[in-house]
Amino acid sequence: QSWPARSLRYIVPFPPGAFNDTLARTLAAELPKTLGQPVIVENRPGGNTIIGTEMAAKSPPDGYTLFGAALPFSVVQTLYKTSFDVTKDFAPITLAGVTPNLLVANTGMPFNDVKGLIAYARANPGGLNYASAGNGSSNHLSFELLKLMTGTRITHVPYKGSAPAVTDLIAGQVQVMFDNTPNVLPKVKSGRLKALAVSSKTRSSQAPEIPTVDESGVPGYDVGIWFGVLTVAGTPREIVQRLNADMVRILNSTEVKERFGKAGVDVVAGTPEHFAQFLKSEVARWAKVVQEANIKAD
Repeated sequence: QSWPARSLRYIVPFPPGAFNDTLARTLAAELPKTLGQPVIVENRPGGNTIIGTEMAAKSPPDGYTLFGAALPFSVVQTLYKTSFDVTKDFAPITLAGVTPNLLVANTGMPFNDVKGLIAYARANPGGLNYASAGNGSSNHLSFELLKLMTGTRITHVPYKGSAPAVTDLIAGQVQVMFDNTPNVLPKVKSGRLKALAVSSKTRSSQAPEIPTVDESGVPGYDVGIWFGVLTVAGTPREIVQRLNADMVRILNSTEVKERFGKAGVDVVAGTPEHFAQFLKSEVARWAKVVQEANIKAD
């Protein structure tokens, strides 16, 4: 009954400007209308998301800490020695949105689709470099899965975040990369990069003309970049349910769906139980990729 008696904090383990941050600020603007208390967004990037994740995991389970997770959350403990367990130390509230990664290339490359990329990589083993936002990032995992499924040798060049990676891709220092649709679609539309495919099973509503990797000669390839909200394990169930009801209502509003849609993100709000199951399957899936691709931490 007495909750919330003070402001809530919403920890985002990414810098401002990332979509996870946009999601946090959208919810932080709307939640006070029903909770009657402010929600303060705290960006805690660094350590491959470990710094912010650790801070959230160590918070008291009293309903005053929210945590913004994305795909790297499901692989962090497979890659690194962490003091937390993502499936035991957190209580899922809701999955919020999903977007495909876009496979993009420098405009000077001689290929325009996935088949061309694979043929080029096979003809020039080790002669292509792909960029990522760092070890264990969604763009790193997306590309390693593509390499596993196509048997190609393409060299990984990790950056500290997507922005410098995209800058070097445009300049031709690296040749290809996967990145979140909201980050690179504007650069494709302005002609600074060329799009080869989207990572999801179905085409993106934001760019229906771009084929999927699956239909471009790599059947079964499917990577969706997800965003969700969790709290600390042990938080009273009534609080989790209340937060879930409020967040699902906000996320399903026409205005938020349209705003996220323009950024290339589809809203997929649901129950805490659904998110918990989804998370479990993602952790298992990426642990397998990390092992098979022999991905090592920094």
